[in-house]
Amino acid sequence: MGVYHITGGKKLCGQLKVGGGKNAILPILASVVLNGSESVIHNCPNIADTLISIEMLQSIGCKVKYEGDTLIVDSSTADNWNVPAHLVREMRSSFIFLGGVLSRFGKCNISYPGGCALGARSIDLHIMALRKLGATIIEEHGFIYCSAEKLIGTRIYLGKPSVGATENIMLSAVFAEGETIIDNAAREPEIQDLEKFLNGMGAKIAGAGTSRIRIKGVEKLHRVEHTVMPDRIVAGTFLTAAAITGGNLRLTHINPEHLYPITSKLSEAGCAIRMERDSAYLEAPTKIRSIELITNPHPGFPTDMQPQFTALLSLSDGVSIIKETVFESRNRHIAELKRMGADISLTDGSTFIAKGIRKLKGAPVDAMDLRGGVALILAGLVAEGTTTVYNSNYIERGYEKIEDSLNAIGASVVFEK
Repeated sequence: MGVYHITGGKKLCGQLKVGGGKNAILPILASVVLNGSESVIHNCPNIADTLISIEMLQSIGCKVKYEGDTLIVDSSTADNWNVPAHLVREMRSSFIFLGGVLSRFGKCNISYPGGCALGARSIDLHIMALRKLGATIIEEHGFIYCSAEKLIGTRIYLGKPSVGATENIMLSAVFAEGETIIDNAAREPEIQDLEKFLNGMGAKIAGAGTSRIRIKGVEKLHRVEHTVMPDRIVAGTFLTAAAITGGNLRLTHINPEHLYPITSKLSEAGCAIRMERDSAYLEAPTKIRSIELITNPHPGFPTDMQPQFTALLSLSDGVSIIKETVFESRNRHIAELKRMGADISLTDGSTFIAKGIRKLKGAPVDAMDLRGGVALILAGLVAEGTTTVYNSNYIERGYEKIEDSLNAIGASVVFEK
């Protein structure tokens, strides 16, 4: 576990290029096993979660080459449906391997998933959906044993628009006989990117980005080449970093439409933002305005940006109310921000009241999850003195050498392994 040492008080100004999306590449890597052929994936982010997914692919027999930001996977040699438990327990999204492996082999043995501790994230929707498709599932001793001689298309209603369940159904239904309909599907841009990838290898999927997705089963798939969408959360994080330091920043290689829920709130907080075809420019105000922030599934404000905005709003001109509606335990960054002088109170565990203060002070703090950890780095950028953020392994799951990116636009961040 590495440590970040941040010397605060420097405005971030300049230009950054945004790489491929963490939440897009992971379901794509879980689906490469389906075609039994070659998958060439460009703009692949070199982050810890990508490397864990590569290990999982190799463990089930795939051949993998990683060249620059291009990943080449040959799944023709895959021959194992037992997904290693120690890897599944490292990240929540690994559970999507269940749908791909089951579709390819008719069997999949997998453990309950791990990842950041953000509260209860039930896999009940995944299990319900697979059973409706015809899978037999046995749960015992922390493992799930899944099998199906044949999956049959059906209509599945999700009680809530779960991203993971939507993706798992898409992978499971690719070879299912007939048509599968997902009602109340998650609408995130990453699901649209997964649809594009799967259709590129011959699947017949329509409706991603809406609340109803249709999957017509096919008999076989083929080679695919795909470029991963830009990471909207990384983009939002860097824009917020510029805002909290009173700087200005141009981001390139982005999709402005994907960023709108984030940039609209930055604008409400007083930032001047200009969007172009594939870039965004932000100029911070003299003082951040207090706002009300409520997280919701896409197209609402993303929960993955709540901790960063909590850090930002701790320095606003008034009182901000932040409501976390997606993960009931996404609040562990609050105590660490308070170590730095933030005046934030929790009313019920999921609603925070942030009273803006004049300045934060550097302190030793612990990253306890991915987005909460990066929020502490953002706070350190503007804090008086030096902030030390421990547990870099969380942050490395979703940000590729974040210290290099921040230093390139004027920050002073030293990473110590």
